[in-house]
Amino acid sequence: MTTHDPAAVSPSVLDRARAVWSRLTGTDAEFAPGRTNVAVAPASLLSPPGWAGLLVLGDAALVTVPDSPTAGLVTAALQGLGPDELAGELAEPGRLRERLPFHDLLGPAHLLFLAPALFRPAARTADVERVSGDDPELLALLDRCGPGDAAESALAGITSTAKAVRQDGEIVAAAGHELWPHGTAHLSILTDPGFRRRGLAAQVASAAVADALDQGLLAQWRARSPASRRIAHSLGFQETGLQLSLRLADR
Repeated sequence: MTTHDPAAVSPSVLDRARAVWSRLTGTDAEFAPGRTNVAVAPASLLSPPGWAGLLVLGDAALVTVPDSPTAGLVTAALQGLGPDELAGELAEPGRLRERLPFHDLLGPAHLLFLAPALFRPAARTADVERVSGDDPELLALLDRCGPGDAAESALAGITSTAKAVRQDGEIVAAAGHELWPHGTAHLSILTDPGFRRRGLAAQVASAAVADALDQGLLAQWRARSPASRRIAHSLGFQETGLQLSLRLADR
């Protein structure tokens, strides 16, 4: 499965993707094509507080760190490592540990974006309805999926209405988006464990994507599992970047 192919992503989509993630650094740190930039950004949302956030988007990489001493260490450790090489190490964090020791990590996660002209709606095989983000049955779905899956999906944080499929009155699959800066729809999808592998995730995700595109939003998909990436690919999303957060070792 393709992990990183910046040449395949349209420049306009890539520019918008970089703009939103630059805003999330809290410093408007810039992505420079062909370079790996390290920025001191203590309020960065690319990682938990005090961690390093590493992100490759297309042919540019950005690393945020909490303070200047850490910036010096990270800059030295990544010396000579371009965005393509960094993407390879983000995909296999064990390789990265050799040059940048860390205690803990989150990720890696793949970032996929959708050019509207490439959207491929899923064939409708189930009735998809619109429900409010605080619908009790939606909250029940989050409970049934457990805290791990619920947190990974981020469905509790959507600012849109949800697209949902019911079975015997219960919502068993749902999707929506959280509105991010620069008109970006950060998608969230969740399916009841007992109803997975039936195509329901693609059904609700397709409806949620269509809703976001109708509003002129840039659709973003963040995936850690191969299954999630396959659904994104089926809808026309393109691999655009990789994200990893590290709690660096003391030196």
